[in-house]
Amino acid sequence: MAPVTPLSATVEQRIADALSAALPEAGTADPLLRRSDRADFQANGLLALAKKLKGNPRELAGKVAEGLGGDDVLAEVEVSGPGFLNITVADRAITTTLAARAADDRLGVPRTATAGTTVVDYAQPNVAKEMHVGHLRSAVIGDALRNMLDFTGEKTIGRHHIGDWGTQFGMLIQYLIENPEQLAPAADTDGEQAMSNLNRVYKASRAVFDADEEFKERARKRVVALQSGDEQTLDLWQRFVDESKVYFYSVFEKLDMEIRDEEIVGESAYNAMMAETARLLEESGVAERSEGALVVFFDDIKGKDDKPVPLIVQKADGGFGYAASDLSAIRNRVFDLDATTLLYVVDVRQSLHFRMVFETARRAGWLNDQVKAHNMGYGTVLGADGKPFKTRAGETVRLEDLLDEAVQRAAEVVREKARDLTEDEIQERAAQVGIGAVKYADLSTSPNRDYKFDLDQMVSLNGDTSVYLQYAYARIQSILRKAGETGPLAHPELELAPAERALGLHLDAFGDTVAEAAAEYAPHKLAAYLYQLASLYTTFYDQCPVLKADTPAQVENRLFLCDLTARTLHKGMALLGIRTPERL
Repeated sequence: MAPVTPLSATVEQRIADALSAALPEAGTADPLLRRSDRADFQANGLLALAKKLKGNPRELAGKVAEGLGGDDVLAEVEVSGPGFLNITVADRAITTTLAARAADDRLGVPRTATAGTTVVDYAQPNVAKEMHVGHLRSAVIGDALRNMLDFTGEKTIGRHHIGDWGTQFGMLIQYLIENPEQLAPAADTDGEQAMSNLNRVYKASRAVFDADEEFKERARKRVVALQSGDEQTLDLWQRFVDESKVYFYSVFEKLDMEIRDEEIVGESAYNAMMAETARLLEESGVAERSEGALVVFFDDIKGKDDKPVPLIVQKADGGFGYAASDLSAIRNRVFDLDATTLLYVVDVRQSLHFRMVFETARRAGWLNDQVKAHNMGYGTVLGADGKPFKTRAGETVRLEDLLDEAVQRAAEVVREKARDLTEDEIQERAAQVGIGAVKYADLSTSPNRDYKFDLDQMVSLNGDTSVYLQYAYARIQSILRKAGETGPLAHPELELAPAERALGLHLDAFGDTVAEAAAEYAPHKLAAYLYQLASLYTTFYDQCPVLKADTPAQVENRLFLCDLTARTLHKGMALLGIRTPERL
């Protein structure tokens, strides 16, 4: 199907053509079109153009206005203020454009012309450790970004850079070698049992490690065996990884997220590349030896004593840290996966580390104008009191506990509103509403800002919440069911009420909004659009009777607006990773 041209683009082109006709010497000029509360659109670009050409902006605006208006697209064009153009679009144009969107399975969302391959690094839990509230944002934001990028035509590859390597595994593995009965086979466990096993082993091994110097020495030697590929050590390490994956999948399933096994590529995957990465950096002069370590210095990154803060690629003892792993990952993603963009969804507190890593990769030639890296640093999840989110005992909140409580709160809301749902249906809706509430609260906030985790507000039917959006969708489905054999049908010949016009113009902006939100890695912009859509629909619902409209044609046209609103809500929420129940 041919792309759907939004009304804003059509109006902008009309003004640009009229401007060229009225003032040929102006060449191509941007009308600076935007939505306005004084009309449907306002064009402000004539002021700057008149100033540039030393003319009178009102006179120029008047000439342009003479060449516009009074057709099937522009109902009225008037000069306002010092030289603005206020533009009112014809009702017929609104309905006709919306009909084209409704006929398109993509609702008029364009595909990116210059699509590439983006590797999204997100949802990075640690092996043998429970996931906590700090893991929430990376998973939710990363999943939404992949949905949006995929839908707009980008090819995405997920990478879950799990923490599965390092010194703690020497302690854990050595303990298992000496106590082999302590870890049950992963196949015999569910997620909760898997993490229970891992927690038990971790605590027991830590107690021995802290109390027994001889065991501590054996554990350190076990790290060397792990890094050198000892078969017995690797086998037990794999047991830890498998147990942890069972647990990871159970948590991500609660989050209603698909995690593909082949995309779980942890730190260990790059172990064999790290020595070569270090060699390449040293031979090219990007990295240098300092006090026995291989490091990279930056003129603009200095510590409190005004001394340069280096990126340590290889420690003086020969060991490798996070920098070597991350730089090796970049090599793999650029040269093996043919990535054109590397997108990292990580805590904002790691911003300096990734700034140094990216600059090192650029100096080495692994990143350039054709291959770029972007750090989507996200803020912290705070409690309702505005302080870091902790349990009453001051401990980090387990992610599973948080999700379970959200579903429980949602069940109370659904049960209160439900009149014809069974208990099983209530629980099913509660999961969709509760998890949706958690995701939306996160995604409706700009990623780089902190946000408050307040379940009472999240599951509220009022305000900027996913429940409000889900309820709007369910209300529309109820209307469409009650309509019976009368179906949605666009009638461009009908005059539109103010609430219909406002809803229609906002529906027409869906394609541009999705494209912009994907290009800017800004899911909060899509969330804001959907909230405004639900709000405009509520006003329409209150002011414009649907099934009791004045004429059969008006009933069909208002059902058409209802149906397109529902489809837009459904698609937009799906891109954010949130479900829209048919009934609430």
